[in-house]
Amino acid sequence: MPDIAPLREFVQAMTRLADARVPEARWLAEGRDLLAALVARDDWLPEECAQPGPTYRQVLLHCDPLERFSVVCFVWGPGQSTPVHDHTVWGLIGMLRGEEISTEMLPDPSGEGPMRPGRVDHLRPGAVAAVSPSFSDIHAVRNALADRPSISIHAYGANIGAVTRSVFDPATGKRTRFVSGYTNAFVPNLWDRSREMMAQAAA
Repeated sequence: MPDIAPLREFVQAMTRLADARVPEARWLAEGRDLLAALVARDDWLPEECAQPGPTYRQVLLHCDPLERFSVVCFVWGPGQSTPVHDHTVWGLIGMLRGEEISTEMLPDPSGEGPMRPGRVDHLRPGAVAAVSPSFSDIHAVRNALADRPSISIHAYGANIGAVTRSVFDPATGKRTRFVSGYTNAFVPNLWDRSREMMAQAAA
C-alpha cells in the first residue's frame, strides 16, 4: 500500500476552501495549484484504483460529506475515449500518468446542427486543465496513447457521479441525459494514519 498522505492533504486543503465558501474563481485558481502539486508526484495512488477495464473507469477517491466537491481518478485503457459530454459544475483535470487529449465541442448556434471542435488540450504528466459552464463545459476526452493506460485525477464542484448531465451526438447536437456513477464500490481509506503514528511513537 503506498503512502496515501498526498491525497489526504489535498482533500484537507480542498475542504478548507469549501468551508471558506470561496467563489468558483478561487476554486479554479487555488484548486489548480493544489491539484498540480498532487499530480507532480506519482507514488500515492493505490494500485487497485489504477487498473484499466473494458471501458474507461471513473474511480471515486473522495467525496466531501456535504457533496461540495469530489475527487475522481479516471483510468483510460489504450485507445479508450468518452462520448461528448458536459459537467454542469466546475472541474479540474490533472494528468498523473500517460497522456490524454481533451477536445472542446461547440454547439451549433441554431441548436440543431452538427457540433464543431474548439480548443484541444493535450495533457501530459503534471498538466492541469479546467472546465466550467461559465467558459467551456462540453468536451470529449481520449487516451492519447495506443499502447498503455493513462490516468488523470479530477476534482469537481459536486458529487460528480450523482449529477444529472448530458451526452451529445456530435453530428446533430442532440442531448441525452445521464448520470455517470462510479466504477468502484469502495473508496481508499484516507484516514488510517496508524503507520505514521507508530513511526512517531518509535522515534
